[in-house]
Amino acid sequence: MDLKLSAEDQAFREEVRAFLHENLTEDIVRRTRTGMHPPNEDDRRWWNRVLAEKGWAAPHWPKEYGGTEWSHLQSHLFEYECKMAGAPELRWQGLRLIAPVLLKYGSEAQKERYLPPILRGEEMWAQGFSEPGAGSDLAALSTSAVLEGDEYVINGQKLWTTEGQYCEQGFFLVRTEKADRPQKGISMIIIDMKSPGVTVRQIPMINGEGSTCEVFLDNVRVPRENIIGEAGNAWSQAKFLLSNERTSSADIHKARADLERIREIARRERKNGRPLIEDRAFAEKLTATKIAVDALEWSVLRVMHEAPSRHPIAACASVLKIRGSSLQQKLTELMTEALGQRSLRVYQREEAYAPPSSDPLWPDYTPGVVADLLYLRACTIFGGAMEVQKNIIAKLAFGL
Repeated sequence: MDLKLSAEDQAFREEVRAFLHENLTEDIVRRTRTGMHPPNEDDRRWWNRVLAEKGWAAPHWPKEYGGTEWSHLQSHLFEYECKMAGAPELRWQGLRLIAPVLLKYGSEAQKERYLPPILRGEEMWAQGFSEPGAGSDLAALSTSAVLEGDEYVINGQKLWTTEGQYCEQGFFLVRTEKADRPQKGISMIIIDMKSPGVTVRQIPMINGEGSTCEVFLDNVRVPRENIIGEAGNAWSQAKFLLSNERTSSADIHKARADLERIREIARRERKNGRPLIEDRAFAEKLTATKIAVDALEWSVLRVMHEAPSRHPIAACASVLKIRGSSLQQKLTELMTEALGQRSLRVYQREEAYAPPSSDPLWPDYTPGVVADLLYLRACTIFGGAMEVQKNIIAKLAFGL
């Protein structure tokens, strides 16, 4: 198979490339390409504003709310070019996760209040789903929301809330009533992260970062109108949101960028006096990985084109989640292998973002590689563990 772009799509690609070349600075590109997680928050908010002014911040939204009406292929090309150019990645939680839920289930007042700040990057969003006793099994959540007059009083704890320390708003799954089935009685509610009783605590990670957080909710009072849709009906909303998250978790654009980074490292590192990329054993591994990336990209394109009419979208999303997250781990493993002995050094965040060093022992492609490897050990768990995804595929695709 070979992807042939139409003249219109090729012109679109050139327009995107020109825009990126004009707007991205060397410092921002360097910080983004370190691979550290999360990327620089100021850079990301700035880039969100730049794209919003251009009208490109939310390609997948409807036109009337700030979307672009691009085709699936054009959206794919846009994200690919952004990643390859080193543009900061915009936060998924607002633009890709809660915004589609608000568009489908939210009230007009909620859309009017929350969508514009999401579009402009003025408010970042935390996702409060997992709990200490309810990770991939969301039906086991115990965070409670009790209605008192016109307010819900919320108590509980959320876990693995990515970058919660930066967020102004959050969307949380809470139990608003007891029911005969654990999936019933769950509601999705919006919480202002600066509300009294909300405590965010960073969790130290093995890669030296604190990108995930615990969120403690202690008698947090939230207006009744912050419930999204009908109270007790969040199970369908959560499934809709997670399908979007798992499709995005294929992360094909990062896979392409990582592949290029591996090539760059292998061209500059040496083995037996020759560039590593000329080593037959390494070249075979790199070729096999490229084939896997190619196959994943074609799968993503096929799902975007066919899934709504031919396949259960949740099953397709789970397939992409499994393949994409596994491939992310393989890519960072191969990148670390290419780095050789230099991979023994794990950079601290400030050191990784510092201007490039002139020390030949630690060239500019070194920072961030191992941190990314360590962080991505979790990517087959977050967003729904691999075992859960296999169960979804077995049930929805094969009726088992």
